[in-house]
Order: sequence, then structure tokens, then C-alpha cells
Amino acid sequence: MANNEHKEKLKDFKKRFYISLILTAPILLLSPTIQSWFNFTLAFNGRGILLLVLASIIYLYGGYPFLSGIYRELRDKSPGMMTLIAVAISVAYLYSATVTLGLPGKVFYWELATLIDVMLLGHWIEMKSILSASQSLKKLAKLMPSMAHLIKGDKLVDVKISSLSEGDRVLVKPGEKIPADGEIRDGEGYVNESMLTGESKPIKKKSGDEVFGGSINGDTSLEVEVTAAGDQSYLSEVINLVEEAQSSKSRTQRLADKAAFYLTIIALTAGALTLISWTIVGKDLVYAIERMATVMVITCPHALGLAIPLVTAVSTTLSAQNGLLIRDRTAFENSRKITTILFDKTGTLTKGVFEVTEIFTTKEFSDRKLLRYAASLERESEHPIADGIIKKAEKEEINYLEVSDFQAIKGEGIKGKVDGKKIEIVGPNYLRKKNIKKPEKLEPTKLGTVVYLVLEDKLIGGISLSDIIREESKKAISDLKEKDISCWMITGDTEEVAKQVSQELEMDGYFAEVLPHEKQEKIKELQDKGEFVAMTGDGINDAPALAQANIGIAIGSGTDIAAETADIILVNSNPLDVKKLILFGQKTYKKIIQNLFWATGYNAIAIPLAAGALASYNIILPPAIGALLMSISTVIVAANAKLLKP
Repeated sequence: MANNEHKEKLKDFKKRFYISLILTAPILLLSPTIQSWFNFTLAFNGRGILLLVLASIIYLYGGYPFLSGIYRELRDKSPGMMTLIAVAISVAYLYSATVTLGLPGKVFYWELATLIDVMLLGHWIEMKSILSASQSLKKLAKLMPSMAHLIKGDKLVDVKISSLSEGDRVLVKPGEKIPADGEIRDGEGYVNESMLTGESKPIKKKSGDEVFGGSINGDTSLEVEVTAAGDQSYLSEVINLVEEAQSSKSRTQRLADKAAFYLTIIALTAGALTLISWTIVGKDLVYAIERMATVMVITCPHALGLAIPLVTAVSTTLSAQNGLLIRDRTAFENSRKITTILFDKTGTLTKGVFEVTEIFTTKEFSDRKLLRYAASLERESEHPIADGIIKKAEKEEINYLEVSDFQAIKGEGIKGKVDGKKIEIVGPNYLRKKNIKKPEKLEPTKLGTVVYLVLEDKLIGGISLSDIIREESKKAISDLKEKDISCWMITGDTEEVAKQVSQELEMDGYFAEVLPHEKQEKIKELQDKGEFVAMTGDGINDAPALAQANIGIAIGSGTDIAAETADIILVNSNPLDVKKLILFGQKTYKKIIQNLFWATGYNAIAIPLAAGALASYNIILPPAIGALLMSISTVIVAANAKLLKP
């Protein structure tokens, strides 16, 4: 619904802009000021009336969004940009019309027309920026293949991708686009995901790896089992996220509204004081009104309407191209304030690829029997630890047992019935919570992530697994520390593992054996000390912490990218992107503030001169020079926005 509304507004502003622009051309040609600038004359009887007619059309048609906007803002008692624009164009139009009809003075028709044109252009750009990222992604959706090779027994049947459903198997031939999200069941090769993730290099994929619809297969055939198609696909999730992000106003957009509010107050006050002052000192009413009108028109800078939309448009495009999905633009801009970052370990600082390094059991159970129980239950789980245990079982050629009543224990493990027996696979915290004692012989001898098996409330053994630290993690931590940002690890893993990883990455510290709700409490403790905290995790198990943090950053790919509690999502599972995010957020915010300065700053000089503060020295700002200053500030704002780089 919001997307359709933006489309309608986009069409409306575009239409009003072009019609107003066409009508502005003759107004410029007939304007005495423009003629004097370019040294030509075009005068005839009725020129003033023609200018009035053309200006009236632009004022009523082109200015309608602002005239209706002032009504809404005043009704809601929140005067802002629309009020400022409406006041400026109304003063310029009414005063100029009165001059045309007999009052001595100078008309502001060309200033009125160009002011409306630029404001319409600014709002058009704003609507366009809201749609830009989602539209570019929807173009990717159009690039999806129309047909897929569905595997039916020993046959291949070409079907429309709209008919695919979860569980279907499709064959993707060399060079073809993958028709839906899925997992590779047979084959291996390289897949180009650059259109979706921004990762320039093709990624090697093998059996069990995820692939996304729209990505391009390399030079081998892949057999893929569909896990999500249509509206449930990764691409659809991304489109929805971008639309949600762009429909919300950021703090700096509200800052522009606040600037417009203050400028409205300044314009009305300065205009009234100018009229009163010149009347008191004895100047004729016509002169006083001309000064007042000049102040009112000059106070509304064209550039203010473009200051935010231009930067938003550029940053939106660059963010999408660099794998940054911004759900909350305020969080994006506030990333410059981060003083402490907490990183989840598994899948964030590490690859989340586990290998079984040790199995330890009681006398009643063999390693093989314990592994059989564990692998049977872990088959129902999507956790990286499950993959490691299952791979070990497959390597040992172990047959699985029947599983029922499977259930995840949030942040602590999983449980269910295996071969009719109650089994729990949990971490050390769960054992303490349930007062389950660990005999010394049931401690692992090798360092790693440990899960324990509890059979009918009795500890029977455990499995130790090792995880691989990402190559990028150490540089990411180093780079962030150089920016005086404290980097801490927070994990549910054991003290020993947390300490080892933290020391290897040279982090400022770590919190180990922490449950999900305890992660949230740790963040609150840091916030109470005045820290501006970012939490970086997978967006699922870390949901409470992501919600509590000043900025929640989800790292991951696939469906995990849709983590609802994250403010910012990094498409590539790369900790270095956290630094990229912070730097780009800083640059974006800086550009917006610069543009707001250029859009409003010249008023400090222009308003007093327009009001006649230095009239005793024969220094008075003519409307034409005021308009020129406005034009210069607009050019500066536009050029400055284009200079934004990630």
C-alpha cells in the first residue's frame, strides 16, 4: 500500500513539475530582471496580464501540494516545510498580482515560478529515492528466468517458476539463472550472486549450500531443492525490507522539517518587523511592502527542499550496491555515535562451520551410540552445530533413529524424543540451571564449543566441536579499535572458548556463557554507563539484544536476513562491513548537515540586507540578487550530494 502511494505521489509531482516548468519558460523570457541580465528586450501591451495568468496557473496548479500541505501542518499544529513554502509563494504571488493590477513596485513572478519548480523537483526526487532501491531490486526479479527444469523421477519437465513449491527439485544448467531459493543436493561449482549481495567474486557452492533465486550458475550443473519461492524468496524479503526502511523518516529528515519550522517563524517575524519598521521611520507603504515581500521570498531557499532528498537518493543507491540494507535510517545515521560494539561469536566472528573434535560419554554409552542419538535429533535443527554433528554421523555412516516432539530451547539447545526416549542437547548454562551435575570424566579434553546430551534428565555425555574464525574478523576488530570503538564478544559458549577467540582477535573483552536475556541485560548495563552500543549478531538467537541495543546489526545471508529486530542488515557475512557501515553513515550524516547549512546559512546575511538593515549606507539586497544567492545555494547542495562516496 505504501509503495503504491509513493508511486502515485511520484507521478503527481512529476506531472506538476513538467507542466510548471513549461509555463516557467515564457515567464522567464518576459521577466524584466532576466531581460536585463541577458541584455535583451521583449515587451508588448498586455505583458503584465499574461505574466499574471501564467503565474496564477503555476501558483494554483504547481503550488497546490504546498497550499494543501500548509492546511494539514497548521491543523496538526506542526508548521514545517510545507508552511514555509506556502507562505513564500503566497506572498510572492499576491504581492506581484497586486503590483500588476496597479500597486507601484516590482513583481516576483520569475522567483515565484522557479521556487515552485525547484520545490516540486525536490519532492519528486524524494519520492523517487523512496522507490529507487526497491525498484532496482524488482528489476532483478524481472530478470528471473520464466521457466525451470523440474526433476520428476528420471525426467526433466520445463515448468513456469510460479508453479514451483517448497521441496521441488530443479536442475540448473551451466550459465542459467537459479529459479528459486534452495539448497544444492547434487553438484558443486561457482555461483555469481553479485546482483543480490554485492559480492563481486563468484562463490563456490557445494552440496548442502544455500543458493538464491536470480543468481547465476557457473559452468557446472546443479541439482537444487527449492526451499522458498515467490513471495517467500530472499529477493522478496529484501524488497519488503527496503520499502519499509524508505517509508520512515530519519532524524535528519525531521531536522530539515525543524529547520523549515524555524525559518517559517523567522520569515514571518522578519517580514512583519520589516513592514512595521519601514512604516514607522516614514517610508511609504509601497516601499515597506516591497521590502517585506523580498524578505519573505528570500527566506525560503530553494535548496532546503533538495538538501535531504538528494543525499538520501545517493546514499540509498550506494547502500544497495554495497550490500547494506537499512531498515531504520536514523540508526544508519546514528552509527557515527557508536562507542561500543558487541559481537556474537558463532556465525559472526566465526564462520559458524563446526567440526566434531571429541566425543565423551559415560560407561553405558559408546561414542557411536551417543553420536547416533545426537545426530538424529540435530537433523531437525538449523543451527551450525547441527551441521557439524550430522556431517560426523554421515562420515561414520550412522543410521538415524526416529524423532518426535522436537522443540528448540531458546538460546540453550534443543529437545525431543529419539526412539521414544527424551533427549536434550544443551549447553553448560542449561545444566547449571537444571542442577544437573557433571562428573569430571565428562569434561572435554580439547578446547571447543561443547554440547551435552541429557537422556531422561541424566547426563550421558557430550560432543566438542571447533569453529573457524573468519579471516576478516581480526582486521575488522583492529580497524574499529583504531576509531576508538570498544569491541567486545558476547556468547553463550564456554569461558575457555570465549577467552581463546577474544585473545586471538585482540578484543577489549568478552562475556561468556550468556543466555539471550542476559545479553540484553549486559547491553543495558553498558548503556547505563553512557555507552552508545551496537549489537552485531545473526538476528535470530540475538533478537533481545538486537532490540535493546542503540543499533542492532544483523550479519548473515539467506532468510536470516529478514531478522525483524535488526535496524541494519549486512547482506554479506563479513565483519568488515560493520566498519563500512559506520564510515558511510558518518559520511551521509555529514553531507546532510553540510547541505542544510548551505541551504539555510546564507539567510544570516540575506535577510538583514533584504530587510534594509544597511539602507543608510545605500546597501539594499535587490530581489534579483537574493534569487541569485538562492540559485547558488541550490547548485552547491546538488553538487555536494553527488560527491557522497561509500
